[in-house]
Amino acid sequence: MTAIVEILSALFLLMGVFLFLVSAFGIIRLPDVYTRNHAASKSSTLGIMFILIGTLLYFYYEHGHFDFRVVLAIIFIFMTSPVAGHLIMRSAYHTGVKMWDRSVQDDLKKTR
Repeated sequence: MTAIVEILSALFLLMGVFLFLVSAFGIIRLPDVYTRNHAASKSSTLGIMFILIGTLLYFYYEHGHFDFRVVLAIIFIFMTSPVAGHLIMRSAYHTGVKMWDRSVQDDLKKTR
């Protein structure tokens, strides 16, 4: 049972690291602030959640220590990170940051 939990927690950690790498490549490669912020907020949120879940599983099954603060951190990050990304994009839009030339849809254009 312990080996399965170790493999499972390692998979969660690796998926979290992979999502952080995707986020970093998205920040580097994507053309404007809106798409970069999208990559940073979405994949980083999932990445940190996977890492925290892997950490929670490992310490619970390996040491018998259930840390409720990790669960609270998962809930807090899941609730606040997408909202923060959305607010950053919205404030960038309202301060006049240009969209990429090849962007095809502007949903906030009607609200101006």
